Amino acid sequence: MGGYRELFEASLADPASFWADAAAAVTWTREPQQVLDDTNPPFYRWFPDGELNTCANALDRHVEGGRAEQPALIYDSPVTGSQRTYTYRELLDETQRFAGALANLGVGKGDCVVIYMPMVPEAVIAMLACARLGAVHSVVFGGFAAHELAARIDDARPVVVVSASCGVEPTRTVDYKPMLDAALEIAEHDTATCVILQREQRPSELITGRDHDWRELMASEDTAPPHAPVPVAANDPLYVLYTSGTTGKPKGIVRDNGGHAVALLWSMRNIYDTEPGDVYWAASDVGWVVGHSYIVYGPLLLGATTVLYEGKPVGTPDAGAFWRVAAEHRVKVMFTAPTAIRAIKKEDPDGAALAQYDLSALRYLFQAGERLDPGTYHWASERLGIPVVDHWWQTETGWSIAANPMGLEVHEVKPGSATVPMPGYDVRILRPDGSRCDANEEGAICVRLPLPPGTLPTLWGDDDRYVAAYLSAFDGYYLTGDGGYLDEDGHLFVMGRTDDVINVAGHRLSTGSIEAVLATHPAVAECAVIGVADDVKGQVPRGLVVLKAGASADRLEDELVAAVRENIGAVASFKTVDVVAALPKTRSGKILRKTMRGIADGREEPVPSTIEDPGVLDKLKPILRA
Repeated sequence: MGGYRELFEASLADPASFWADAAAAVTWTREPQQVLDDTNPPFYRWFPDGELNTCANALDRHVEGGRAEQPALIYDSPVTGSQRTYTYRELLDETQRFAGALANLGVGKGDCVVIYMPMVPEAVIAMLACARLGAVHSVVFGGFAAHELAARIDDARPVVVVSASCGVEPTRTVDYKPMLDAALEIAEHDTATCVILQREQRPSELITGRDHDWRELMASEDTAPPHAPVPVAANDPLYVLYTSGTTGKPKGIVRDNGGHAVALLWSMRNIYDTEPGDVYWAASDVGWVVGHSYIVYGPLLLGATTVLYEGKPVGTPDAGAFWRVAAEHRVKVMFTAPTAIRAIKKEDPDGAALAQYDLSALRYLFQAGERLDPGTYHWASERLGIPVVDHWWQTETGWSIAANPMGLEVHEVKPGSATVPMPGYDVRILRPDGSRCDANEEGAICVRLPLPPGTLPTLWGDDDRYVAAYLSAFDGYYLTGDGGYLDEDGHLFVMGRTDDVINVAGHRLSTGSIEAVLATHPAVAECAVIGVADDVKGQVPRGLVVLKAGASADRLEDELVAAVRENIGAVASFKTVDVVAALPKTRSGKILRKTMRGIADGREEPVPSTIEDPGVLDKLKPILRA
């Protein structure tokens, strides 16, 4: 572990020198003379006197540096049957003109723009145009309900909202414009201006005086004059991305410009082994942090080619959809959530669809968003024959806390582990009293302050909530909210959210460890374990499993109960397994364990705004309450 270990230890011993070296990859309009301002803990600031423009780093410098005709963005939309490739020159032209259009509508440096759009190139262009103006964008996942959108509008207080008439799903069209209109009615903040991309699948009525047609704005240099990049301070916010809050009020994660650019450029080369000109595909959504970091900013800052996919892992049209995209566009690095691979595995358990496509360009499959269970890891690894890399990070961090750094030094793969902490992340496993756990002892995963560049410096307009939510549990540490352990080799195992640890007759058990056992059964495509109340033992685990296509449920419960007893022990008191058609998930692929746990315990749980399909939860309620 020489190369990695050297860099990792240097990043903790002298973070200023480490990140000063990394900052050389960024084009600054004013070079930072100070790397870390640690005078006001816990509010640390990176490159406080630096100045740059993120859009210019993502587009202009590549056009000027000889990549003008290289593909920058490949749009692939099986749901609409369309594709388009933008070169760096074309993407710059569209972006600087839309920046001019926004400026004409009153958007300036420091203003906020809410973007509520499907996976279309215009969403990427709108994000980059905001960055070009020094404005702050806040992308809200397309199709969020009106009251959720209104809550984000009230918190972000945008000058302009950019949206589309509709989103296109495999089996339906989702009307965005009526939800936007309803949200603006509900919201207390008065947004006087909207820009609407009219899609041919479902055009919408525009409100005179408030709504502007995207294409009409972009048709003339009078309404869309090319706008030069506006330099901003490194600590000025680039975007605000909302994540669900425990109080019901969404938390606005702030991302700054300078540290973000430095960290993402470092990650592209060292974690993902990606170079300028390579094709990189994050099969996520621009409404999530993965879309921000690795559909838009990371690949473009590097000068790579990024893929924007408007489709699903299955059903657009079949379980070979991802392999078709990877083959057709010669993708080198693919990044998706384990839930997507599990969906493919469920439909095509033998991986027959893989044989139809030439995947010789594909070097890596990266997985994040939920724990990569060993069963899914082995399935993908054996069928693809390439490294399948689990890595772990959060909306709050913006890039990997732990990974297998394929561009730096390849480590031993331990299924179920996100491998090792990345430079800048001083990961500690802590007991409730703040003492450090021993090797292989589960506890709260924390990161010693300061966090590295690219991570959240605070919450939007709420420093107090930032401290209360993340920094108050253990003095001097960021609380990730996840539990897990470091083994004797320093490999990190993330077992799930700390509220997914159950207490069975005084024994603390991770539901993730039980799920890992269930997932190894050849009939199981996907599973979840929740802790439910028990009069005698306090809590007991309960399993829910989804079967692979064609698999039988005969004797399944007995076999799964026996497997848990053998691998974990009778102490788990695991006796109940239900076979279900599907598990309720967020749109980003996280299983709603907390919601299911509340329903099983007889509580009226609010349905999260991020749920993919409320009907799945409705079908589960009678099973969970039985």
